[in-house]
Amino acid sequence: MSMAIITRGQARVVKGTLGIVLFIVAWQVSVPLVGLGPYFYPGPADVLRAFEDLLAKGILPTYLRDSAGRYAAGVLIGATLGVVAALLIGLNHTASRIFAPTISFMFAIVEVAWIPIFVIWFGYGYTTILIALSYVVFFPVLYNTLLGVRSVPPVYVNAARALGASRWQLLSNVILPCALPSMITGFRVGAGFAFRGLVFAEMVAAKTGIGFLIFEGAANQETARTIVGMIIMGLAWLFIDNVYLKPVERATVERWGLVITAQARE
Repeated sequence: MSMAIITRGQARVVKGTLGIVLFIVAWQVSVPLVGLGPYFYPGPADVLRAFEDLLAKGILPTYLRDSAGRYAAGVLIGATLGVVAALLIGLNHTASRIFAPTISFMFAIVEVAWIPIFVIWFGYGYTTILIALSYVVFFPVLYNTLLGVRSVPPVYVNAARALGASRWQLLSNVILPCALPSMITGFRVGAGFAFRGLVFAEMVAAKTGIGFLIFEGAANQETARTIVGMIIMGLAWLFIDNVYLKPVERATVERWGLVITAQARE
């Protein structure tokens, strides 16, 4: 069974790599056919040279480090505040009824709309980016955690109370385990929103970072640098999603019995 799983995994990698290779080949073939200069239509070789230049000058590692720090801080603050607020509101029926419409309204407003206002309020720089990312993560986590808290079957709560569970035991042993899958889903959604918000915020309010690299390349007519930034952005998200977010979400839903793993079926 394990060999079959490894074979399927290897097949997916081979197919994915083949798709990337075919795309690069088609891109290179199209360069002479399009017949435009590197500013308008850079080829893979131009992008590779721009990547090597950014790496040799130390610009790319610095920008990656700055973007990673901003992203991690914003996600951590937003997720923590979202979970705490959701528990405070979700465990109080009156507060839940009062704040539910406002939360749904704020959740619907995209992060890009807030960044210009944050710039007006807090100026350009780290503070604006951190607040913007925290906001972006806060509402998806809050919204989904509330859904998870509300979905806890009353029979579980009543059974725990009948057995003499304290408030803390009720929260830690019943409510949080039931709400955890929704919480993780909200975290993953918020992390995705925050990644896009980070790039836009760095375009507007920063002087370093991958978003700034994309903006700077376009402003200085160095399109190859812009494409380098776009590629790094896509690779960074694939890394975050596949290495961190998907495994956590998968482990959570498997742990609490929402899906049945192949090993369990056997």
